[in-house]
Amino acid sequence: MTTPSYNELNAEERYVIEQKGTERPFTGEYDNFYENGIYICRKCNAELYRSVDKFDAHCGWPAFDKEVEGAVRHLPDPDGRRTEVECVNCGGHLGHVFMGEGFTPTNARHCINSISMKFVPAK
Repeated sequence: MTTPSYNELNAEERYVIEQKGTERPFTGEYDNFYENGIYICRKCNAELYRSVDKFDAHCGWPAFDKEVEGAVRHLPDPDGRRTEVECVNCGGHLGHVFMGEGFTPTNARHCINSISMKFVPAK
């Protein structure tokens, strides 16, 4: 059985992705970024979110109203107030999803750390 091979991460990326950290608000590369394409997991390159599902929630992190189907796992935080989202493929921490805020028709806001993703422009 082979062990999966993942991308090498720097210290800050490891802190957020592997230790469930959070990057500071309004500092991420993709917070105010609206190019056409797809966002993939920085650790394993799995597709996570599409640019057509991104919106400006003014929260300091990239916000999406839905994920690529089957791409993320929803896990309740121990305090019960938030729901963590992680990459289904590698278990990397992405951020949190908030429901019932009324920002979009899906009524969901995936608040995602830029550092957890890489952007691939549409062809």
